[in-house]
Amino acid sequence: MKLLLDTHIWLWTTLDSERLSRYVNKALADPTNELWLSWVGKTVQDLQLSEAPLTVEVALAISSIHVPHGEPTDHFLAATAKTFDLTLVTADERLINLPGIHVLPNR
Repeated sequence: MKLLLDTHIWLWTTLDSERLSRYVNKALADPTNELWLSWVGKTVQDLQLSEAPLTVEVALAISSIHVPHGEPTDHFLAATAKTFDLTLVTADERLINLPGIHVLPNR
């Protein structure tokens, strides 16, 4: 499975792993899963992450996803997950039930 980490999930992974659910911890530790991160290039190599670039396709996909709040980064995350067929890993309740994208909720 290709997992797109929401920023807070990525931060919790490196700084406060106790905040991650058992299910999310297991998915992140599974070597058969690919971990993806958008917007943060500094630690991509250290954590063996694939970069999810902002492409024209991602920008165009934003209009096809109804995110019920105005947080621009959440629109980009949802569009990135949809465009690259990634599973978004998040604890953000506003993103967990978005239609049209796969989500691994941290609950």
